[in-house]
Amino acid sequence: MKKIFMGIFSGLLCCSVTCAQVPVKGKVIDAFTKEALPGVNLRLINTTTGTNSNADGSFVLTANSPTDSISISFVGYRNRKIPIGQKQLLIQLYPQSSALNQVIVSASREGQARTEAPIAISTITKQVLTETKAVTLDQVLNKVSGVYMVNLGNEQHTMAIRQPIGYRSLFLYLEDGIPIRTTGDFNHNALIEINMAALKTMEIIRGPSSSLYGSEAIGGAINFITQPPSQILTAKLQAETSNQGYKRTDFAVSNTFGKLGLYAGGYYATQRDGIISHSDYNKLAFTLRGDYAINSKSKFITTASLIDYHTDQTGGLDSTKFYGKKYESLQTFTYRKVNALRIRSTLEHQWNAANNTTLNVFFRRNAIKQNPFYAIRNIAQNPLKAAGEINTDAFKSYGLIAQHKKNFHFLDARLIGGLSLDQSPATYEAHYINIDRNQAGVYTGYTPTDSLLTNYAVNLLNTAAYGQLEISPLPKAKLVAALRYDRLDYNFDNHITPNAFTGAPDEQNNFTSLSPKLGATYSLNSQLGTYANYSVGFAPPQITDLYRGVKVPTLKPTTYANYEAGGWLSFNQSKGYLDVSIYQLNGVNEIISVRLPDGSYQNQNAGKTKHQGVEYTLKYAPHKSLNLRVSGTNARHVFTDYIERGTNYNQNEMATAPRFISNSEVTYKPAFLPGLRLGLEWQHLGKYYMDAANSEYYEGYDLFNFRTGYTLKGFEVWVNALNLTDKLYATTVDKFAYGKSYRQGIPRTFNVGLAYNFSAKAPE
Repeated sequence: MKKIFMGIFSGLLCCSVTCAQVPVKGKVIDAFTKEALPGVNLRLINTTTGTNSNADGSFVLTANSPTDSISISFVGYRNRKIPIGQKQLLIQLYPQSSALNQVIVSASREGQARTEAPIAISTITKQVLTETKAVTLDQVLNKVSGVYMVNLGNEQHTMAIRQPIGYRSLFLYLEDGIPIRTTGDFNHNALIEINMAALKTMEIIRGPSSSLYGSEAIGGAINFITQPPSQILTAKLQAETSNQGYKRTDFAVSNTFGKLGLYAGGYYATQRDGIISHSDYNKLAFTLRGDYAINSKSKFITTASLIDYHTDQTGGLDSTKFYGKKYESLQTFTYRKVNALRIRSTLEHQWNAANNTTLNVFFRRNAIKQNPFYAIRNIAQNPLKAAGEINTDAFKSYGLIAQHKKNFHFLDARLIGGLSLDQSPATYEAHYINIDRNQAGVYTGYTPTDSLLTNYAVNLLNTAAYGQLEISPLPKAKLVAALRYDRLDYNFDNHITPNAFTGAPDEQNNFTSLSPKLGATYSLNSQLGTYANYSVGFAPPQITDLYRGVKVPTLKPTTYANYEAGGWLSFNQSKGYLDVSIYQLNGVNEIISVRLPDGSYQNQNAGKTKHQGVEYTLKYAPHKSLNLRVSGTNARHVFTDYIERGTNYNQNEMATAPRFISNSEVTYKPAFLPGLRLGLEWQHLGKYYMDAANSEYYEGYDLFNFRTGYTLKGFEVWVNALNLTDKLYATTVDKFAYGKSYRQGIPRTFNVGLAYNFSAKAPE
């Protein structure tokens, strides 16, 4: 009888325990992007029970009681502890402010901790993008140490990263790891082709990264990472305007339906009646992305981006008009039109815990049509006449990038290997135009002609193979060695009679390059680490350098050797963060214009330069409501071997090369009024010489920008006051034989906006 009673009691006890167990399901997502977070660690507090989230962010836990709590942790995000409360949870994690904990993808095309990459790399997060409300990319990129993106108006721009302000092909711009333009057809205005409204993050590599990405990744590479689909229904609609005639509307919608996630978003912007005459523009940018989870190990992603852009085109001002604030344009008809389409499909497959393969195929179609102000030439015999051109630069691309990663048990080794193929047929056509000019020097109109200045086709083929090995010979050390081989084939077909202007005769040219990288990181502890690297970058001659205006192509690729060291420190319980990089970049075979014995000029590989600098970022949060940031770079750019048109510039500083650039910011989010943010930013550009002769310098400028916004229940309103003190400044100044050219910066500008952000509600 006793045995029977004990059996019944044990059964009832077991049933009670079993019945008390609570199955808990849910998803973990990013609080800002609403995307799934795979690999998140979830543990029941005070137990050994736990799990990791799946590829779609989902998880299943079995708790003993609905009153139990879950501890959630993930690299790069703040830890959370929440009560179970519900059987279906939607857990949102917020990124950490400390850069030590960031996960980056651009250093190896694979996700890794920032502290494992021996390079100078910075990330602009979704939160920064959302709160800055930038209308041009320079307003966020210039927050990064070592970066000065020059605003030339209407999203036109050029760049300076470990280089002077210039227009050569020394920077590589990527979208999800794929160059947005083809090799050999660089355009300093290429970021016009980026959809700012569809960005998740931006990663900026300073210094050469040709060992992974190939040519033109010399001064730096910027990877624009598109917004993935959200796990819940989200939508956004915002509108803004300014006192300078700027208007913009942003739109986005995203959701996941079973295995398929979709995102669609973009913006339409216009400028009318700005501070300078003949400076209107409009732009439509649209991105559509779909992520399909084939199974737990395979994922298929397709992204399409479309850009339709048109702007009036104005040149710089002379000193009299600039300092007199007389912003009349000499141009009345010049323009630039850009039509760009990029389609990228990616297949990701996880074979097992040690092997992962990624295959990208892509298509690009791009055309730039323009009546450029810089091509206008006055006719000496008749001051009321000038000459110019209307040209079209176009290409199509068909390419693939295949990469495999393998992890090894010994020395925590990781091997990455890849193949790249990019075939891009390109064309260039320029027609001569007759231009009318009035007594005041204004170009009033033009007459098209049938005269062809240039008409050619080039079949560009870039084939490459690369590999990168990472090992940890010591628990706190990591070594990285990489090598990439590139071959570039140019098949040139001149459609008109070759001469010194129309270009070379039909040619076939090829260039090869080996780009090595050797780097190391060492973590002294969890808060302090150092790195060093040696890397080589290269840039082939551009199509226009190689074939237009030359009789025989003779140019070789330009190469740069980079020596770099740096470190990072997190302090005061991760409230503070310091990142420092020191570098020297030596350039050889730089392309310059050389005067020949017959008095003519020709592009030749005859230049050598040296670039030295220190870059630093300090972040500190003395209080949870207050954040401080100081970003800066001190640099010197000099000629070591440079004779241009008979003049020796050796040891001179390079033109438009500021010695000091900084950007500092203080942000305040008061606890007594949640949703309010206040920010004050200080942009400083130091003085620089206007020409290679170092005959005169521009003193630089200091700008102050104030930003404030308030968010309440999905609604957001903001006011950005740019150039708060109404400083007269130029974004760049050049000195030529005929005089100086100032590109005026914006006067005091107020941008006012209103947005509504919708997110489907779910229990948490």
